[in-house]
Amino acid sequence: MRVSGLAAVLFDMDGTLVDTEVLWWRSTERIARGLGHELTDADAPEVVGRAVEDTAAHLVRVSGGGDPSEVGRELTADFFRAVEAGAPMRPGAQRLLTALEAHGVPFALVSASPRLVVDSVVGGSLAHVPFAFTLSADDTDRTKPHPDPYRSAAERFGADVRDCVAVEDSPDGAASAEAAGCRVLVVPSLLEVPPSPVRTFARSLEEVTPELLRSCLGGGVPRQDRPGSQAVRPSSSTTPST
Repeated sequence: MRVSGLAAVLFDMDGTLVDTEVLWWRSTERIARGLGHELTDADAPEVVGRAVEDTAAHLVRVSGGGDPSEVGRELTADFFRAVEAGAPMRPGAQRLLTALEAHGVPFALVSASPRLVVDSVVGGSLAHVPFAFTLSADDTDRTKPHPDPYRSAAERFGADVRDCVAVEDSPDGAASAEAAGCRVLVVPSLLEVPPSPVRTFARSLEEVTPELLRSCLGGGVPRQDRPGSQAVRPSSSTTPST
């Protein structure tokens, strides 16, 4: 049975379906330290949910040294090694994916991570998930926070982007989906995501159902209406140093 009105669900990967945001933070922390910069909470908006190129440019800028392309390659290689060692699914992710499949709702993966990393996760902890397709940062001219990834995903489904719901955990991801025209279900992880008229907030994927995703098409639910949805920024208490 298809949930009426919901054309497709477009899932972010890192921090949404799999618990990799802390791995990314640790990789960035290691590369930053090699450039002589100690990562702090002030760096979080330029690290969490950002594309490799954006984070590399930030590290070069704040450290005053290094080549952005080389830093980007180091970040990708370090993160890839961490993901290859294991990227567990987020709580509630498997139950939600199973429910969507049972309801006949198609879904895809829309990530700002490089194809190398996406393929590693999809071939590992998400190997059993029947995604219609996966999009990586390498598959569009611009990645998040630009709207290109979500527009491209809707086009591949042959769907009106306004009938698609994106599931995101970060400010940049939510901004990308919203700019594309999607409704957005936000399940924050490391960074707080600001509310907007098209964003609905949940504390965990454990409370998300196909019916809730369908209801997102009617408009967003302000964060204050869903207590406990604020995320915790990366800090020494949530992101252990290596």
